[in-house]
Formats: sequence, C-alpha cells, structure tokens
Amino acid sequence: MFNFINNMFRSAEQQAVESSNSSDDGNQKKEQEQKKEEKKYLEQEEADEVRIGGRPELSEEEVMAMTIDYINKLKSEHSDNEKIVSKLDKFLEKFNVKKFMKNNPHMTYPDFYMVIYNETSHLLN
Repeated sequence: MFNFINNMFRSAEQQAVESSNSSDDGNQKKEQEQKKEEKKYLEQEEADEVRIGGRPELSEEEVMAMTIDYINKLKSEHSDNEKIVSKLDKFLEKFNVKKFMKNNPHMTYPDFYMVIYNETSHLLN
C-alpha cells in the first residue's frame, strides 16, 4: 500500500518534471524560429528609398506645366520690376524639361517646388 502511494507521488513529480522539460524545449524551439525569421528579414535586401506619403512621380508634361505656372506666379508678384520679369522670361525660354528631369529623378510635387525654388531664387535678387 505504501508503495502505491509513493509511486503515485513519484509519478506526479516525474510528470511535472517531464512537462516542465517539454515546455522548455517548446520555448527554445519558438525562440529559435523567431531568431531565424528575424535573421531572414534582416538578410532581405530592400531599396534605400523613402517615399513620403506615396506621392506619384511627375511626368515631363506635368513638370513643364508646373514650371510655367510657377514662373507666371513669380512674374505677377514682381510685375513692377522689369529686370526680374525679363530674367524669368529668359529662364523659361532656356528651360529644358528633359535635362531638369534627368538631374532630379523620381521627382514628386513637393520635390518639384523645392528644386524650382532653388533654381529661381537667384533670379529674384
């Protein structure tokens, strides 16, 4: 009778030890799988390109139309100064869309305004 009780307690202890061992093995396997997945994501090459808001790239026609609008706005703001207006007209005559697009690839609307401002700011002085 005592053997039965002792065996019953032993078996319960052994089961607890076995279950804790098996759960440790399961946790180790999960951790290893997570590490493998993280390593896989780190090894994947991604383009070093950031697009804010996913804005579409501008076409040549859009760039030309936006340039004309921008120059016309500047001309109307500085209509009292003939020297600035003539500089802006010359800029528009010499403006080469293909060269502009080649120098500034993958341009979006905000990029355009930043670049065109830098291109024309010296004309306004």
